[in-house]
Amino acid sequence: MKMKICSGWRRFLFGFPLIFFLPHLLSVLELHQNSSVQEPQKKLQNKFDHLVLGSAAGQGLPNRLQCQGTKSLNKTHSSRNVSLVEDIAFVTVFTIYNSSVRNVDDRSSNTVIGDSSYNKVQRSMAVLNVFINFIQVAMPQSSVIILTDPASDFSLHKNRVFLYPIQGEYSRDKLMLQRIRSYISFLETKLQEHSQGPGNITHYIFTDSDIAVVDDLGHIFRDHQNFHLVLTFRNNKAQPLNSGFIAVRGTADAILRAKLFLQEVLKIYSSKYMNASRMLGDQLALAWVVKSHPSFDASRFSKARPFTEDIGGTSVLFLPCVTYNWTPPEGAGQFHGMPLDVKVVHFKGSRKRLMLESWNFYKSSPIIEDMLCLILASGRTKYDF
Repeated sequence: MKMKICSGWRRFLFGFPLIFFLPHLLSVLELHQNSSVQEPQKKLQNKFDHLVLGSAAGQGLPNRLQCQGTKSLNKTHSSRNVSLVEDIAFVTVFTIYNSSVRNVDDRSSNTVIGDSSYNKVQRSMAVLNVFINFIQVAMPQSSVIILTDPASDFSLHKNRVFLYPIQGEYSRDKLMLQRIRSYISFLETKLQEHSQGPGNITHYIFTDSDIAVVDDLGHIFRDHQNFHLVLTFRNNKAQPLNSGFIAVRGTADAILRAKLFLQEVLKIYSSKYMNASRMLGDQLALAWVVKSHPSFDASRFSKARPFTEDIGGTSVLFLPCVTYNWTPPEGAGQFHGMPLDVKVVHFKGSRKRLMLESWNFYKSSPIIEDMLCLILASGRTKYDF
């Protein structure tokens, strides 16, 4: 009898922990399942639908923009109102996919900025318009040329803005590749125009359409007389060159040399980096062409100072991104603030809302330094574009 009682107690004692912990185990499993379901929602909440101001980087550092909120405490080293005999044209590639601006009805994904609501196509058009607006403020005598797919259905009614259709493959996966092809095709046309006789020289600045020119860039062509092509660099071992800003001197020799250089980049891009054709392939190809040249010293990318190098017969002027291609969300510049001599702000990736908000801010208070404080204080937050 005692053996049976002991055996019964033993079974009870062994079973008791399981009975006690089973509800807790189920609760933990349920919590884990709920957290797994909620995880995608957390990822969606990483981007904001309004500007979020933080502390402006670079406070107290010399030669950096100093801000108190959105008020600048010092002035930039502006080169605006500098006269240049030759003309300057900004060139960008832009296309509209699948539908026209007039017919798109995508209210489910509308974005509200200020008093305006934008669907997906209208957002792209708004960024393009702000790109043009900044150029017309900083360099009012310059023109803007938009290289586009002939099938794109959009129009712009702005002075000194021209659409330039170029046949090609403008799919999203091949757009970066097509951009280089469009640049080459455009330069070939300009070479033909030069061959027909001397005329006024026009310099060309090829850029992404998500940049804001905040100062006159004419000094590049005046102060540096011996280059054919301009590239911007940063202290990044894998991707030292950014393709969002490329300038070409407007002489026949420079246009020819720039075309040959870009043809080499296109060849490397097509043969080595097609797996990165949607993004970064052009920058990787640029870096390969430059760094593979026997005499090139890549350690020069570590110092933010302009330098010139002959790359396969093309005289390339390298300008630091921190001044001519400053990006709020990445690169060493964000930790050290914004230089007082910044000329171009590049709103890469999720910064498109910040670009539009910056223009709206500038329209209400046209003080360039205050607008730059807004960008600096907002630049490390991801927004909903």
